Amino acid sequence: MTPAEALARLRLVRTDGIGPVTFRRLLERYRTAEAALEALPALSARRALPFRPPAPATVAHEMDEVMGMGGCFLFWGEPGYPPLLALLEDPPMALAVIGDPALLASRQVAVVGARNASTLGRRLAAELSESLAVTGLVVTSGLARGIDGAAHTGALRAGATVAVIPGGLDRAYPPEHTELQSIIAERGAVVAEAPLGTAPIARHFPRRNRIIAGLSLGVVVVEAALGSGTLMTANLALEAGREVFAVPGSPLDPRCAGSNDLLRQGAHLTERASDVLEHLPEAPRAAPMLRSNSTAPAARPPGPPSDLPADMAQLLDLVGTSPVAVDELMRGCHLSSAAVQAALLELELDGRIETLPGNRVIRSGLR
Repeated sequence: MTPAEALARLRLVRTDGIGPVTFRRLLERYRTAEAALEALPALSARRALPFRPPAPATVAHEMDEVMGMGGCFLFWGEPGYPPLLALLEDPPMALAVIGDPALLASRQVAVVGARNASTLGRRLAAELSESLAVTGLVVTSGLARGIDGAAHTGALRAGATVAVIPGGLDRAYPPEHTELQSIIAERGAVVAEAPLGTAPIARHFPRRNRIIAGLSLGVVVVEAALGSGTLMTANLALEAGREVFAVPGSPLDPRCAGSNDLLRQGAHLTERASDVLEHLPEAPRAAPMLRSNSTAPAARPPGPPSDLPADMAQLLDLVGTSPVAVDELMRGCHLSSAAVQAALLELELDGRIETLPGNRVIRSGLR
């Protein structure tokens, strides 16, 4: 990839309103990010909120800053991008990495859990992570307080660890883990999807969690309350075909209610590293397909809009008030696969449809 194309890709990634699915469709249609950026003004003309990519100088400064910190960028579809992460429905299109980026392509196990973890929970997470690292596995976690921090610390005693953070690479979170983050950058890898300067706020954590799940062959949960972000990571792992492990805890401790519930749902009971190694696959299982509740396109508002080309109007008329698989749309119209993908991109950029996980679409505003 040329420096100009790398700059264009990062500009496209940093453009509000362009997520991973739209980014990929733009590349499929225009072949390069440079060409997609040139097309954005025309594509924006039909939108209530036009696309406004950041200035080239702004993104170039970010790239220079990351490289000045000893880091680099990994772009989806390019050599060096983590292969397991690329299997997600919505993998990040660009990752900023400080440390050894090759670790992201190694065999990884995530160890995650409660921030307000018990003393025994932290000790178990550290010892478990150390034992996993001894075998050559890379332990991945989110650098949060409690179980995450213990997992990183334990792994560093015997091997490498990867920390996926919710903000920019220059924003350690929590602040008391500033030194730990620096050590991981030297002896492992620190990964961020967000731009430099981004503060870690609540809406960034689910995106961080999907990266943790996506990088790993399996996720080990040590203490997790019901409804916690840790359970979100476990569910994302299941959706991606990864193995889920859980350490049993006291039924009297609410910090263990979620992890115990994972065991009831079939997670591998884990007390020591051998329990993980016994069930850790060489590659992910085929992820379960997400389907709509109907085998045919869902009910839809009557009548195609008159302001669209015929192919786009035909597709929009097939998209209803419930998610419908793109494969069903292809069977319900007489357009080629390439024509369907091009029309869906136009409809998404026009703000008329939204793309959902599982290669499904829905009318905008109906989720």
